[in-house]
Amino acid sequence: MLGAALVVAILWLAAGGGWQKNYDLYLAAVDESVAGLNVNAPVKFKGVDVGKVREIRLNRDNPERVELIFAIERGTPIKEDTVAVLKTQGLTGIAYVELDGGARDSPPLRPRPGSEYAEIRTKPSLSARVENVLTNALTKLDSMTNNINALFSPENQTALKTALADIAAVAHTLAARREVLDAGISDAARTLQNTARASAGIGPVLERMSRSAAAVERMGDEVAHLSASAGKTVNAVGADVNRFTAETIPELERLLGELTALSASLRRLTEQTERDPAGLLFGRRPVPEGPGE
Repeated sequence: MLGAALVVAILWLAAGGGWQKNYDLYLAAVDESVAGLNVNAPVKFKGVDVGKVREIRLNRDNPERVELIFAIERGTPIKEDTVAVLKTQGLTGIAYVELDGGARDSPPLRPRPGSEYAEIRTKPSLSARVENVLTNALTKLDSMTNNINALFSPENQTALKTALADIAAVAHTLAARREVLDAGISDAARTLQNTARASAGIGPVLERMSRSAAAVERMGDEVAHLSASAGKTVNAVGADVNRFTAETIPELERLLGELTALSASLRRLTEQTERDPAGLLFGRRPVPEGPGE
C-alpha cells in the first residue's frame, strides 16, 4: 500500500504536480520572414524567459502575414502597450521573441470581442529594418547610376566636347581683345564717375526747382485770393448800381416832369409878356364885359 502511494507520488511529481505552471495564449502577427524561428522557441520579457512559441502559421486571408501563438506564463504583465519583436541570439542565429513595454498605467491586454486570443502588437526586427534601409539605398543607387549613365551617353559627351570647345574659343577671343576690354572698362568707370558727379549736381537743381514751384504755388494762391476779392468788389458795385437805378431814376423822371411843366409855364409867360408888356407890372387887365352884362 505504501509502495503504491510512493509510485503515484513519484509519477505526479514527474508530471509537474504542484509545481506545474499555468499559461495564457496570445496572438502576434508579423509582416516579415520568421526564418530561424521554431516552435518552442523562447519568449522573453525584457530578457527573462516567460513562455514559448506554441504555433507558427500563415494568415489565411493574407499569406504575406505570419501568425505566432505564444504560451506565456500567467501573471506576466502583458498590457496594451506591450510590443513583440523578433531577435536572434548571439552568433548562433537562434531566433526568439522579445517582449517590451508594459507601462504601469497601461491596462492589461484583453481579447477583442469575437477573437480567440488577445493580440500583441509587433514592430519590425532589426534585420528587417536594415534590409529595408539597404533596399531603399540600393534602389536610389541604381537610379543614380542610370542617371549618370544617361548623362555621360555618347550624345551628351559630344555636346559637352562642343561646349568646351566653344568656351575655349571665347576665352581665346577675350584674351586677344584684352586691351580693348580694358579700355572699355576704364571708359565705363569714367562714365560712372561723371554720372555720380552729375547726380550730385542734380540735388541743388532739384532743390531750386522745388523752391520755384513753391513760389509759383504761393503766387497762384495770391492770384486766387485777388480774384475772389475782385469778385466781391464787382458784386458790391453791381448792388450799388441796382440800388442807384431803383432809387434815383424815378426821382429823375419826376424832376424832368416838373421841369417840363415849368418850361411850359415860362413859355406861356413869355408869350403873354410879349403880347402885353404892361401886364407884367400892372397885372392882367380885366376883360371888358360884353353887351347886356
